[in-house]
Amino acid sequence: MDSIEQNYEDFISTVSHELRTPLTSIRGFSQTMLASWDKLDDNSKKKFIKIIEEQSNRLIHLVENMLSVTKLQSANNTLVYNELNIKSIIEQTISIVKTQYPQQEFEFNYKENLPNIFVDKDKFQQIMTNLIENSAKYSSGDNKTIISTKLDNNSVLINVSNIGIGISKDDYEKIFTKFARIDNPLTRKVQGSGLGLYITKKLVEKMKGKISVKSESINSNSELQRITFTLKFPILNIEEQARIKCNQ
Repeated sequence: MDSIEQNYEDFISTVSHELRTPLTSIRGFSQTMLASWDKLDDNSKKKFIKIIEEQSNRLIHLVENMLSVTKLQSANNTLVYNELNIKSIIEQTISIVKTQYPQQEFEFNYKENLPNIFVDKDKFQQIMTNLIENSAKYSSGDNKTIISTKLDNNSVLINVSNIGIGISKDDYEKIFTKFARIDNPLTRKVQGSGLGLYITKKLVEKMKGKISVKSESINSNSELQRITFTLKFPILNIEEQARIKCNQ
C-alpha cells in the first residue's frame, strides 16, 4: 500500500471515529427521551438536551475544521489581505470564547500603538479563536488565559498562554500535525478532533507568519506548566504589501 493510500485510509478511520462518538451520544440520549419522556423529571430532561446540544456543536466544529482543511489544500483558497489593527479582533475573540468557557479568566495585555499587520482579517480571527479556545479548553490550575502582544524588531508577537499539563519538547512539532492528540490525563477528559492547531499553523504560514509553542515549569513541586503559543507576523512596508497582493 503506497503512502497516499495509507494516509487516505488513516484519514477516513480517524474521521469516522470522531464522528461516531457524538452521533452515538445524540442518538442514545434522543432515544432515551423518546422512550421515557413521562418518567424523566425536568432536571434529567434539561441535562439530556444539554448533552445533545453539546454533541451537536462538537459535530459542527468537526465539520467546519474538515472543510477548513479541504480549503487549505485547494488552489482556489485565496486570502484577502489588508492592514489590520489586532486589538479589536483579539478583544472580540475573547468575548466570544468567554461565553463558551464562563469559568475561564482572560487577561489581555496589549502594547499600545502597535503597528498594523498585513493579513486576511477572517483568517486571523480564526487563528486567534483556535488558540484562545485551545487555551481555555486545556487550562488547569488557575484557569486563566493570558494574551499579550509586543513589538520584536520588525515583527508583531502575540502570546497566548495558560497553565496546564506540560508538553514534551519532543511533541512541540507533533501538536501541529493533522489529528495530533497528546496523551495525558487532561487531554483524555477533553473532546477534540486534533485539527485545530494543524489548521492554525497552515493559516499562519500562508500569511507569512510563524507559530511556535513552549512549555515551562511553574515550580518544582507541580506537574503543571505554563504553555505559551507565540505568533510572529512581520511588519511589511507598502512595497512588500503590494508584492503580496500582486501574487494573489
